[in-house]
Amino acid sequence: MRQRSLIAITAALAAGALTLTACGSRDDDGGSDSGNGGGGTTVVIGVDAPLTGDLSALGLGIKNSVDLAAKTANKEKHVEGITFKVEALDDQGQASVGQQNATKLVANKDVLGVVGPLNSSVGESMQKVFDTAKLVEVSPANTNPALSQGVDWQTKKVRPYKSYFRTATTDAIQGPFAAQYVYNDAKKKKVFVIDDKKTYGAGLAATFTEEFKKLGGKVVGTEHINPESKDFSAVATKVKNAGADVVYYGGEYPQAGPLSKQIKEAGAKIPLVGGDGIYSADFIKLSGAAGTGDLATSVGAPVEELPSAKEFVANYKNAGYKEAYEAYGGYSYDSAWAIIEAVKKVVEDNDGKLPDDARAKVVDAMQNVSFDGVTGKVSFDEFGDATNKQLTVYSVKDGAWGTVKSGTFTG
Repeated sequence: MRQRSLIAITAALAAGALTLTACGSRDDDGGSDSGNGGGGTTVVIGVDAPLTGDLSALGLGIKNSVDLAAKTANKEKHVEGITFKVEALDDQGQASVGQQNATKLVANKDVLGVVGPLNSSVGESMQKVFDTAKLVEVSPANTNPALSQGVDWQTKKVRPYKSYFRTATTDAIQGPFAAQYVYNDAKKKKVFVIDDKKTYGAGLAATFTEEFKKLGGKVVGTEHINPESKDFSAVATKVKNAGADVVYYGGEYPQAGPLSKQIKEAGAKIPLVGGDGIYSADFIKLSGAAGTGDLATSVGAPVEELPSAKEFVANYKNAGYKEAYEAYGGYSYDSAWAIIEAVKKVVEDNDGKLPDDARAKVVDAMQNVSFDGVTGKVSFDEFGDATNKQLTVYSVKDGAWGTVKSGTFTG
């Protein structure tokens, strides 16, 4: 969930909603022009992401990356007789708006799939709407385990919605992975845990805390902040007085940046650590010099280190998008391409045409989609979760995020 310049993006790339339309409509829809395809049927790829507001850096990276996937598919005529278009809807990072967008996408009979959203809380609000309509959803950024494994995922995993998939790994892995790094590698033993009370942040903080305590670490304080606030001086004072040698924050960069800055100003010269929600160039802008030494985990391996991503990075640059592809660019491209592959399978199985029940068929086809993507091997397990469990730790140094360690959680 963070912005990354073209150079420093992690394979944590992930979020946005992609919607495909494909029931014989022509190119008369709004949205971006995704290039010329093979003519015939138009499939609209809808994107749901925060395109305005504090998280827009990530949302625009998602939208652009999906657009690039559609353009590429059209140029290559990847699905014979199908032209892909993109329609992007702005959820403003709000669950209620996301749900309205889901309803809007479902109402368009041509929509065959959705990429997104960015936020797990928004994803929660959209799942039932899509599932009832048998419309596939692939998120490049949702990381809360409950979305795919049910609310009791820690004791009994049950997949709530057959139509929900994601290319980002979950916080069931990300939180413990961060805890292992903080305790074993960074040698921090006393943590102050803060979260923003939202689905993503609270869930991530909880999985981090459980593993940190299991390793022998001590939680010297906990606090919840109001994500609408920018004044965290009271919390910063508590952190200083608690004697913590590290802060773990479950939330996103608009709050994490100022929080890090104010903790240091209060006299606690300790690193702030967060998840993919803070992995953005905007975090560095907001935290200023105080952010040096802060850490973030993000899904996947660093894009600049993946041979599979070289073409994506080059094509994105050549396409001339004004905004960076961000942390979820690669995952967004792969989410879109997964839908494109599912559509291709459905079309090929129906003599080169889309069947009347194309939506349901695309949901079924998605379960078996497998290809070599920007972020590595793309496929899904029995819960619709990504089979790629790679994660990376990044650190702020000289005003930029740099790779520290890449691997996965070992339970």
